[in-house]
Amino acid sequence: MLGGVHEWAEGEVLGLDFETTGVDRFTDVPVSYALVSVVEGVAVRSWSGLIDPGREIPSDATAVHGITTERARAEGMPLDEAIALVTDAVVTAGRRGVPLVGMKLDYDLTILDVQGCKTCGRGLAARGWCGPVLDAGVLDRHFDSERQGRRTLSDLCEHYGVQLDGAHDAWADAVASIRVLFALAERYSALRGADVTELHEAQIEWHRQWTQDCVAWRLGQGMPATDPREYVWPVAPEALPPAA
Repeated sequence: MLGGVHEWAEGEVLGLDFETTGVDRFTDVPVSYALVSVVEGVAVRSWSGLIDPGREIPSDATAVHGITTERARAEGMPLDEAIALVTDAVVTAGRRGVPLVGMKLDYDLTILDVQGCKTCGRGLAARGWCGPVLDAGVLDRHFDSERQGRRTLSDLCEHYGVQLDGAHDAWADAVASIRVLFALAERYSALRGADVTELHEAQIEWHRQWTQDCVAWRLGQGMPATDPREYVWPVAPEALPPAA
């Protein structure tokens, strides 16, 4: 079992995680992926594998996830095929109303959208996808907003008593993020009893407000504001429309 079963968790969710060539979601690309289908708290199917990114994997990225350029080239599927596979799974889940779950999914989904446009000619919106998404990071920040300290996946796993086997492995991170989400649902009845479509819409505003607060703090410290695209969740555009 991946966790307790309540309300929306009695149905199906789909976990997603990428490991990538770097931290820029607009220019970096995946080197591995994982998709985990969970029904009533039980993982019933998973897909995962290496991806040939078509470029060198920087050594600092390899130091995080352990995937070398040589291994990705030898064992990985072509980037366009991997993007098509993951996009098809995400879009199909959305059409069925299955929530996509993970940790900091605005990173993964923006990469998927950008690369879909580049390799397949269509991003997520052009495929008709609009969620729903349940992001463990966004939900944790909202429901436990007063807690101090870091909130990486490893931190959330420690806080909620979730075992993380092999951090920065796409499959392990996808499973751990699902477990964290279910642990959150166990702890907060308002989360487990909420409609997923309404939760998706609420997270858009919660993320926007959190980003606004972060920008205010940075400006107060004499630091520059963050990229305006950081306000947009769960899929940030490569270019923002001009201001009215």
